Amino acid sequence: MISLPDLYAEYGAIWGAWFGTLALAVVLFIGFISVLNVVRRQATSRMAEGDHPYASALLAVVTRTNRLIVALLALMIGMRLTQAVFPWQSWVSDHLWFVLLALQLALWLDVACRSVLTIVGERLRAGRVTITLLSFLVRTVVWVVALLAILDNLGVNITALVTSLGIGGVAVALAVQTILSDLFASISIGLDKPFEVGDFIVFGSVAGSIEHIGLKTTRIRSLGGEQIVCSNTELLKQTIQNYKRMEQRRIIFTLRVPYDTPADTLLELPADIKAQIEAQAATRFDRAHVARFGDYGLEIEAVYYVLSADYNRYMDIQQAINLGIVRAFAARDVTLRPQERTLHLREDAVQSAEI
Repeated sequence: MISLPDLYAEYGAIWGAWFGTLALAVVLFIGFISVLNVVRRQATSRMAEGDHPYASALLAVVTRTNRLIVALLALMIGMRLTQAVFPWQSWVSDHLWFVLLALQLALWLDVACRSVLTIVGERLRAGRVTITLLSFLVRTVVWVVALLAILDNLGVNITALVTSLGIGGVAVALAVQTILSDLFASISIGLDKPFEVGDFIVFGSVAGSIEHIGLKTTRIRSLGGEQIVCSNTELLKQTIQNYKRMEQRRIIFTLRVPYDTPADTLLELPADIKAQIEAQAATRFDRAHVARFGDYGLEIEAVYYVLSADYNRYMDIQQAINLGIVRAFAARDVTLRPQERTLHLREDAVQSAEI
């Protein structure tokens, strides 16, 4: 029969070690949580000051701490320090601590990458689609690396797995080559910003305003009202004219007057054109000259700038200038020469054709 002193001698040390382990684990857990609370308060105060943009990222990282993982890690540290004996000690000592630590680090890196990329994207004025895509790619890499590290620690041969992933990745990349091309084109649009939502662009036979820039396609609302969907890859292959960013519009036009217009009158016509242009608001006159002897009359070339990107405003200004020029030329008894061609037929050539 086993006496009480023998039972105490056999189990007392075990229970004492476990009690010491739990007490140490509680102390470690409370200490770590206290440190996190201090960091959280510091980050919150920095955010209130408004001069520390990365304080929000630090706050997000601290908030993403999993308390269950921290508690288990504190318990295992306590076991290691007190050298308590427990079931599955070897497996816990060799693997469980690494799995928990890898998961917590992955959680921190996940939210850190997302927060930092958002802050950097806002500073660089990158599109929301670009930030989301880059964040997804970086976070995927973080979790894949964490998973491979955990499998390697558990004794799984990841060399063959990595090789298989590489071969599979190449096969998938070839299968979805067009989709990947559009995805990277979307990233290029977001970073380089050749156009943004709301810009009016012209490429090929398409003219319209950008409505949405997606991961694969860009949607454009044409002047006719219909929506045009174009893949990002094909869109970047085009030469794009972006009128939204045009600060001023350079206008060049040509007028033709008869050859029998007197020279003194011709000398006054550029001044009349200049007066009509300068009479309009939001314009800047550049030049007006009797430029050349054309096939249909003397050609007067004029150049001016409309200090606005608004196309309707440009057309209103051009209409007012045209009407003013017509009145000014009529006052000088000068007619505008249309582009026409006169065909002269010789009588002997007509008779030869009839024979």
